[in-house]
Amino acid sequence: MIAVSVIAGLLIQYSPISPMKALFWSAVINGVVAVPLMVVIILLASKPSVMGPHTSGRSIIVLGWIATFVMGLAAILMFLPG
Repeated sequence: MIAVSVIAGLLIQYSPISPMKALFWSAVINGVVAVPLMVVIILLASKPSVMGPHTSGRSIIVLGWIATFVMGLAAILMFLPG
């Protein structure tokens, strides 16, 4: 994975892609992809069959769902014309 990242970085450096635009779009993609990832993490953290006795408490799960909702709303609003 590290080698692939280094090669991708080298290719971007020698391409006409602006590093600042690449950084901006990687942050946008990260924000959109974070929402389904947060859903999976919360679902797994609340399952005793996965976590055993270390499942997350109700307050942490509720806060996680609130954060996921806010992230999802922000991702949707980002694409709406403003």
